[in-house]
Amino acid sequence: MDPTALVAIALAAILHAAWNILLKTAGDPLRTATVGIVASSAILVPLVTAGWLLAGRPAIPPAAWLVGIVSGAVEVAYFVFLAAAYRRGDLSVVYPLARGSAPLLAVAIGVVILGERLAPLAWLGVGLLLAGLLVVQRPWRFLRGPTGPGDRAAAGFALLTGAMIATYSAFDRVGVQLAPAWLYAGILWPVCGIGLAAVWWLRPRVAAGRFAPSVTPPLDVPQAIAAGLLTFIAYGFVLFALARAPLAVVAPLRESAILLTSAWGIVVLREAASRREVGARLAGSALVLAGAAALAFAG
Repeated sequence: MDPTALVAIALAAILHAAWNILLKTAGDPLRTATVGIVASSAILVPLVTAGWLLAGRPAIPPAAWLVGIVSGAVEVAYFVFLAAAYRRGDLSVVYPLARGSAPLLAVAIGVVILGERLAPLAWLGVGLLLAGLLVVQRPWRFLRGPTGPGDRAAAGFALLTGAMIATYSAFDRVGVQLAPAWLYAGILWPVCGIGLAAVWWLRPRVAAGRFAPSVTPPLDVPQAIAAGLLTFIAYGFVLFALARAPLAVVAPLRESAILLTSAWGIVVLREAASRREVGARLAGSALVLAGAAALAFAG
C-alpha cells in the first residue's frame, strides 16, 4: 500500500473524529452541518476554480460530473441521517454503529450480490465487526424491558448513515479515477452544500418536523464553520487515499476514528452511566476497529 495513502487515512481519521465531536455537541447537528458545509463550499469553489484556470482548464469528463453530483446527493442523506442519530443517541453508540456498519454492508453486497469470495481473514473481520456492533448496541435490551424510543431511532438512523457511507464511498472510488481528486471534490462538495441548504429550508414544511426539534437552539457559528472545514479537509484526505489505494483497504482503515470518538463520548461527555457500560462501549468499539482492520489487511 502507498505510504502516503496510509498517512492520509490516519489524518482523515483524526479530523473525522474531531468534527463528529463538534457535530454531536452542537445544539442542532443538522443546522450546524448545513452552515459548515455551505461555508466550506464557499471557500472551496473559488480555490478549485482558480486551480482549474491555472492548470489550463483541463476537461472534466461528463461521467465525473455525474458521479460527483450523485455522491453529493448521497452525502446530503448521510448528514441528515447522522444529525438525526446524534439528536437521539450518544456519540459513543451512534458513531461505532454508523462507521462499523458501512464496511459490513460493503462486504454483504460483495458476497451476496456480486458473488465475491472472502479469505479466512476477511471472514474473521466480519465476525469481529458483528460482535462489536452487537456489544455497542446490545439489541437484546429491547427484549428485556422498556427502552426509550430514542434508542431504537438512534440505532436506525445510525445504520442508515452507514448505508450512505458505503454508497458514497463506492461512488467516490469511481469519481477519483475519472478526474483529479481536487476537481472531483469541487463538484460533489457544492452539491452537498446546496442540498443541505434545501433540506434545511424545507425541513419545517415536511414530515411535521421529523428531523427538526420543536425549538431551534442558538447556533454557534464559529463551531459550525470549524466543523465544516474539518469535514472537508478529512474528506479531501480520503479522496487522496482513494486515488492511490483500493476502496476495500481505504474504507475499513478510516474507521480507526471509532476508538477516539467513543473514548471522547465516554470520558468527556460522560455518556456511560457505569463502569460496566464504559467497558462494554470501549470493548465494542475496539472489536469494530479490529474487524475493519482485518478486512483491510485481507483486501
